[in-house]
Amino acid sequence: MTMRPSPIAATVDFDADGVQHGFLKLPISTDESAWGAVMIPITVVKNGDGPTALLTGGNHGDEYEGITSLLKLSSSLQAQDVTGRVIIVPCMNTPAVMAGKRTSPMDKGNLNRSFPGDPNGSVTPQIADYFTRVLVPMADVVLDLHSGGRTLDILPFGASHVLDNKAQQQSALEGAKAFGAPYAMVMFELDAEKLFDTACERQGKVFVATELGGGGTSTPQSMAIAERGVRNFLIHYGLVEGTVDMPAEGQVYLDMPDASCYVQSQHSGVLELLVALGDDVKKGQTIAYVYDMTRSGTDPVAYKAERDGILMARRAPSLINMGDTLAVIADVVERLEA
Repeated sequence: MTMRPSPIAATVDFDADGVQHGFLKLPISTDESAWGAVMIPITVVKNGDGPTALLTGGNHGDEYEGITSLLKLSSSLQAQDVTGRVIIVPCMNTPAVMAGKRTSPMDKGNLNRSFPGDPNGSVTPQIADYFTRVLVPMADVVLDLHSGGRTLDILPFGASHVLDNKAQQQSALEGAKAFGAPYAMVMFELDAEKLFDTACERQGKVFVATELGGGGTSTPQSMAIAERGVRNFLIHYGLVEGTVDMPAEGQVYLDMPDASCYVQSQHSGVLELLVALGDDVKKGQTIAYVYDMTRSGTDPVAYKAERDGILMARRAPSLINMGDTLAVIADVVERLEA
């Protein structure tokens, strides 16, 4: 069955040279606005022929490094700085961004679990559909900026995935390294089927993701990594002139081979982590306790590492429920290659 065209309309001309600031307008009808629209900010910077980069933030609304760095870039990048076209969407899931939440208050939709989307769905699947069928086909390379949001704190890294197309995988891997975060990673997703990542990769696009901190905030350090990384990405793929700026202390390579990297709680209570981000851990080592808050005088439940590696992500809030990821452990490797 042929899907209808996306209901979203762009107020920018993607083929025009110069700098344009506008919106992706999604019609809505609510109690507060009978003939309203979700207004997703977009900037297009184009200068002649060349590759197209799609830069996205706010896939989740409580992840601020990407949102902030792309808002800053949208007001500073000039057409003469670019060879080709840069499409900047700082707040992909605008309703979630405005609410400061991971998911949309309009339909509870998690945009990064809604791809490839549906033009006949609610707000979030409609946004996903527009990216899948309109914006991603325009792009040669895609950079999606994430961080841990309110519930996770994560070492800053650029990431790619294992792909069947090894040339595509290698190009993304080189981009993940060139982003220039302190860490670069081959990332294992627990369920990749509905991710923006997968929607891009299935179209043959070179896709790089990041995680840049968390806790529902940004820091001067995480913002510096984000801004340097976006510029490095554009330089690496030939859209901006310059030299890629790598960390002076060198880059650490990480690999997540399988689901055993994720440590998930089977209890609810208060979490005590015994290791800090970046610490080495050994298989069988106790890395956390969960305490039952419904009674005193009981021993906590110990959680142990299922592999050697380093702690690359941790739950940020101390309150934890069954099913929450409390820690993620990645292998440190000497090299990353497809």
